[in-house]
Amino acid sequence: MGTEPENTLRSFVAAQQAGLDVIELDLHLSKDGALVVMHDTDVDRTTDGTGPIAEKTLTELRALDAGRGERVPTFEEVLDAVRSPLQAEIKDIAAARALAEVMLRRDLVSRVEVSSFHDEAIAEIGRLVPGVRTALIGSRFGPDIVERAVEAGAGTVCLNIRRLTLEVVEAARKADLKIIGWVVNTQDHLRLVRALELDGATTDYPEIKRTGRFTA
Repeated sequence: MGTEPENTLRSFVAAQQAGLDVIELDLHLSKDGALVVMHDTDVDRTTDGTGPIAEKTLTELRALDAGRGERVPTFEEVLDAVRSPLQAEIKDIAAARALAEVMLRRDLVSRVEVSSFHDEAIAEIGRLVPGVRTALIGSRFGPDIVERAVEAGAGTVCLNIRRLTLEVVEAARKADLKIIGWVVNTQDHLRLVRALELDGATTDYPEIKRTGRFTA
């Protein structure tokens, strides 16, 4: 989030207060198997620490400063801090399995949509959590992104707005997929979202919201 330290409880509360429809977050597994919320695979860019998340215990991660005195939150801490619907991005099958356990235990199917760049992670969470809503993310993609999403069981594609074409939009519509554009941080990109009649957009700046559905 562009106005608060990213992937912190402070940023999620601010997004909820801004009235955004859905809050997007990124999940990784700590060394001891905790689902923690951070975008990168290492802690270097967003905290005062160094090294991969997967090589640190939850206790070690909690000791880091994630900006303005915020600490690295766990997924369940975010669930307790905000009431908004969430879109949780997972990076691999291991994270899918850990997330499935939390979703089933806390009955989160209606509240949490799961997204990933990885087809196999989407397929795994779909197998483990009946009825879960899933989204396949694409950065560099072609028309085959639609076929991949269908095969993985996704109901939505989240696509890089800079590379999105009318051909892909039309193919997704024919496959009954929802389409989310990311990252929409400028008025030009917002106009493109409207022109293509996308189902939503992901933004780092809540104030850009004017019409439609947005996530932060």
